[in-house]
Amino acid sequence: MGQEVLTTSADKIKQMKKHYHTYLQKTPQGAVFRAKTPYAVITAYHSGKVLFQGSQPEKESTQWKDASASTQAAKAKPSSSVDTAIFQKSHIGSDESGTGDYFGPITVAAVFADKAQQVQLKQLGVEDSKHLKDDAIHRIAQEIIQLPISYTILKLENEKYNRLQLKGWSQGKMKAMLHHHAIDKLIKKLDGTDYDGIVIDQFCEPAVYKRYLQSEALKLHEKTTFITKAESHSINVAAASILARARFVTAMDKLSQEAGITLPKGASGKVDKAAANYIKAHGEQQLGHVAKLHFANTNKAKKYLH
Repeated sequence: MGQEVLTTSADKIKQMKKHYHTYLQKTPQGAVFRAKTPYAVITAYHSGKVLFQGSQPEKESTQWKDASASTQAAKAKPSSSVDTAIFQKSHIGSDESGTGDYFGPITVAAVFADKAQQVQLKQLGVEDSKHLKDDAIHRIAQEIIQLPISYTILKLENEKYNRLQLKGWSQGKMKAMLHHHAIDKLIKKLDGTDYDGIVIDQFCEPAVYKRYLQSEALKLHEKTTFITKAESHSINVAAASILARARFVTAMDKLSQEAGITLPKGASGKVDKAAANYIKAHGEQQLGHVAKLHFANTNKAKKYLH
């Protein structure tokens, strides 16, 4: 589990509480509020300290950082157990998109680039997709696939996501399986080409990831490294994050076009209203075609129907 700590003003904490109003939980003693999103549990204290804990805490904390804030990033640097030399070697990197979004699929991409190709990726301006706007993501993704690199992209549609969730699969298990199969397909595509290792953007503890695979009679690929914020260390993971995000954004555009209404990204109050509008237009039975039904947004959307 990753963790980040942000120290900020009382006014900023009030702003944060308002922002997370749809995710608020019971407030622990000494705290101003606690909220739980798909990425992290956020706990703000009267002292001004805000704690972000979860699989991807940086996805929540980043938007609140400014020049006046002092931050402490847990796992911001690779731990001593990680062989950092892998980032400069010819390796496979994988990342996902769409996991915290109510609407749309989950997409996972895996990319293999050797040292020379990694230089080309850097020249294209490849970086973590969270720092790029959609138009830049589309442009760079198109430039990436024009390079002589090998990659795979998998998409888990909402209908199958919801079926798996009803079967008892957690989102973590779904992500683990997507990463595993994307990497597996890429290794087969490489057809014997040697690679020095595999880097996965860590979203759960490695032991948990292995248990997910074992539950489906699968084994972890050899030479696999897990690291949080892998896209800031591995250019190949950063490229994978862009390809995964581009595929997600394309899928969202298509779903919006089919629905006849704009389906917002994320899981905010705006999403609740859009879900209600979708139900009015297409019926509740069709909601599973575009949304992850177990998110709290489903019940919140229904309140707008009364």
